[in-house]
Amino acid sequence: MQSSSAVASPAQARSAIFHRSVAHIDHPEERQGMNATHRVRPLMPAAMRGDFAATDPFLALMEDWFPRGVFGKHPHRGIETVTYVLDGRIDHYDNQGNKGTILPGDAQWMTAGRGLIHNEVPSEGGTVHSLQLWVNLPAADKMTEPRYQDLVAGEMPVRREPGAEVIVFSGSSSGVVAPTRNFVPVTMVELRLQPGAAIRQDLPADYNALVVILEGNGAIGVDRQAVVAGDVAWLDRDPAAPSSDVGIAATDKPLRALLYGGRPLNEPVVSRGPFVMNTEEEIEQAYADYRSGRFGPA
Repeated sequence: MQSSSAVASPAQARSAIFHRSVAHIDHPEERQGMNATHRVRPLMPAAMRGDFAATDPFLALMEDWFPRGVFGKHPHRGIETVTYVLDGRIDHYDNQGNKGTILPGDAQWMTAGRGLIHNEVPSEGGTVHSLQLWVNLPAADKMTEPRYQDLVAGEMPVRREPGAEVIVFSGSSSGVVAPTRNFVPVTMVELRLQPGAAIRQDLPADYNALVVILEGNGAIGVDRQAVVAGDVAWLDRDPAAPSSDVGIAATDKPLRALLYGGRPLNEPVVSRGPFVMNTEEEIEQAYADYRSGRFGPA
């Protein structure tokens, strides 16, 4: 199996634009999560194995189905979480007085920074279907102040092409730019393509990038690699190229997908539970700060 960070051949590198292909496809199985009512698909197997270099700057991507009561209040430090809701409703709150609601098609970009304690609560009697991405924070920003960005789909910029719609949650798509603030540059776009429609998504050539197929089927990349719902297609990259793009097409069914891309930090990663820092000492300090109440009231 190729790493998601596979690099291009010298001939490809000479091209003005590096046209990406699919490096490999993961299709993780759904399994039981925290209890019998929680189902989960870990969509980044390499990160689950601790191979963060292959997914840098991303640390995890989980697909969850969960009712109320599965998750309780819990802390984070050193990361950002990007929660996208496919179905259901999440009411969110933290120990610093922040609260909000995430509805289907919307996303929340939470910067945990130096630390907070929060919870994500489905509506009474409902089940949430969501994707949550963990983005690593650069060493210089791990102790930044926490913040939230509510990314409501109806308020995000949209790129429209024949048979295609691209909702830009972060980064850009062919000049359509999201106002989302990043500590590490990240592109997050939702693609909705009608059967037979195709689009090219531009990306900086050094980004690690993946496409999560939510619905339908299609073809990705120079080699038109076939993809179906549930697939996670990692793209190759060429850090030496001046720019890159990837072709994405729907075949005989409408295609709905999320594309995530981010610039690798190339920094040490020490991950333990809800904390991600650069050294063991910083992890120990995070636990000490949490236990001593420095994250605020629980």
